[in-house]
Amino acid sequence: MASARPVAGSRATVRYLHVSSYKIRQVLQLVRGLPVDDAERILQLCEKDAAGPVLKLLNSATANAEANHELPADELFVSSAWADEGPTRKWGQARARGRYFRIRKRTSHVTIVLERFAVDELEERRRRDEVTGRGAAVAQRRRAERVRRSRAVEAEPEAEEVEEVKEVEAPEVEAAVEVEPEAEAEPEGEEE
Repeated sequence: MASARPVAGSRATVRYLHVSSYKIRQVLQLVRGLPVDDAERILQLCEKDAAGPVLKLLNSATANAEANHELPADELFVSSAWADEGPTRKWGQARARGRYFRIRKRTSHVTIVLERFAVDELEERRRRDEVTGRGAAVAQRRRAERVRRSRAVEAEPEAEEVEEVKEVEAPEVEAAVEVEPEAEAEPEGEEE
């Protein structure tokens, strides 16, 4: 029975991951609907062990979007993410008095789908980034301003004629500083 999952956008899937699906779902709930850079930051700071494989999967989905669909990472968000239960490997451990304890090694299949923001939402994000001082447009503008200033500084000596300044030779004065050795401290116990 196939579940109705979205297929649009760039996706990445890991199968037979040796983490239980209910542990993965807790981490996926944190990043669902977030922009890729925010989701990456959250996964890096998340203390759950399942965040490591999810972060690797998110990076893979981002690389797929950039390579296959030529979408920049800053225009993507996590549109959907899910974890399905994989096969369970049953294992047992012998216990005292002939007993046997069943241990289940659970696996999961995890999928992350990234989509591009809508055009109006992208414009809103770029405008917000400019106002707050983040984003590519602000960084490019700051770099252009630095280049313009450095070129202006380089152009100033060429525009003005540089007069030669005669060097006045100052007599070399050697300052002889005599350092007096510290007087030997008298021991505290001895007084005469």
